[in-house]
Amino acid sequence: MASISASSLSFHLPPKPHYKLNQEDGGTDRNSMFLDSASNRLSLKSSFISPLRKIPSLRKQNSVVAAASPKFSMRVASKQAYICRDCGYIYNDRTPFDKLPDKYFCPVCGAPKRRFRPYEQTVSKNDNEFDVRKARKAQIQKDEAIGKVLPIAAALGIVALVGLYLYLNSAF
Repeated sequence: MASISASSLSFHLPPKPHYKLNQEDGGTDRNSMFLDSASNRLSLKSSFISPLRKIPSLRKQNSVVAAASPKFSMRVASKQAYICRDCGYIYNDRTPFDKLPDKYFCPVCGAPKRRFRPYEQTVSKNDNEFDVRKARKAQIQKDEAIGKVLPIAAALGIVALVGLYLYLNSAF
């Protein structure tokens, strides 16, 4: 193994920066250090510090983008319609449904607030007219009837499969 001597190693150190010394504490003056380093070509440059001439142009671009972007208010974004499951009445007033008191009742059928569900479809002006509400109520009752019958049909199907399994195992 070859031995490495200290004389064969060479180190390249950067030149000493030119700092003004603070007369009071014997240290460096930080403000003058940044001023001198900006004028020194050999000073290290950081990617975190940008020259001041670039900042105003960024502000102009950000203000143009901010002015062009549409503004949304929380009131519009959180507004949602609710439908009464008993009569089909759609609540779509200015007051958010969550802010209504618990004593709120459906103005058509008198159902309590807990009978209302979120309504995802778009709401038009005539959605609470009698004929439209009557058709919607029929559709809601049909959907609920399917929801009530489905578990019974699933249970009967399972019983039929178990009976078929027992019959086939006893026959063979």
